[in-house]
Amino acid sequence: MPGLNMADIEKMSARDAFGSALVAAGEKNPNLVLLGADAIGSTRAAAFADRFPERTFNFGIAEQEMVSAAAGFALCGKVPIATAYGFLISLRACEQVRDDICYQNLNVKLMSTHAGLSMAAGGTTHHSTEDVAIMRSFANMTIVAPSDALETVKAVQAVIDYNGPVYLRMGRGSLESVYSSEFVFEVGKSIQLRDGGDVTLIAYGIMVAEALKAAESLALEGIEARVINMHTIKPLDEAAVLKAANDTGCIVTAEEHNIIGGLGEAVAGCTSAAVPVPVLRVGINDIFCGIGPEDGLRAKLGLTAADITAAAKKAVALKR
Repeated sequence: MPGLNMADIEKMSARDAFGSALVAAGEKNPNLVLLGADAIGSTRAAAFADRFPERTFNFGIAEQEMVSAAAGFALCGKVPIATAYGFLISLRACEQVRDDICYQNLNVKLMSTHAGLSMAAGGTTHHSTEDVAIMRSFANMTIVAPSDALETVKAVQAVIDYNGPVYLRMGRGSLESVYSSEFVFEVGKSIQLRDGGDVTLIAYGIMVAEALKAAESLALEGIEARVINMHTIKPLDEAAVLKAANDTGCIVTAEEHNIIGGLGEAVAGCTSAAVPVPVLRVGINDIFCGIGPEDGLRAKLGLTAADITAAAKKAVALKR
């Protein structure tokens, strides 16, 4: 990315990385247009708006209209980037995403920030813990969720280059670094971060860093865990899932999302049809999450490395 190196990117939050990547993409592609719904600043898309004001359109607090307009831009040959908080794109504009974009299979990029429990203190209305399930249910929709700032930069460009509707899921604050060297990002192709033969940990987003910590803890107890970053939840990299099921005999999924309709169900559905193995799901157990600081809520809801470690031990015991 022009003007940025890896060290610069690693210090960024997901949304800051997103904003910088969007500017770089805009320099390359004159057909790229930005649509916002009164949150261009807080999503950090303002960097693009400052650089390309003639290609930026703010719809105010009107996410439905923004998404419908994005469909119109796509029909005119543009590549629209519609930005908003995760809960607003997936819930408030749900009908427009389904009917205006997915039904017509249009080349629209829905790029959400503040997903998962990023707005923990905002309470249930602002939590985005059902968005993956909603988007997974729509035909033609692709879902991507990067794990750190560097992967966010790569994911933004990959999503823009990908033809068809995409929902890009990002958080709000700083992210632990998962990658420290160059890697290839491809939509629909997972990345194995660690090898192991006893259990496979499959995660996306902020839970990838937690899965890596869990793998280190498990190794101290003689349990070798494979870690897979499933950054594309749909389409699922079924080949990687089935290979992991065959190689390790059990799987634990981890996601900052309701266990209903998310990665865990996708993985379980894949394995049950071809390689039945124990699949344990670490996620939000079908409850509304309350209100509080992010770290406190995640610990309360069982979204930590310790919770993944415990699930992995249980999965290993089940396969025996």
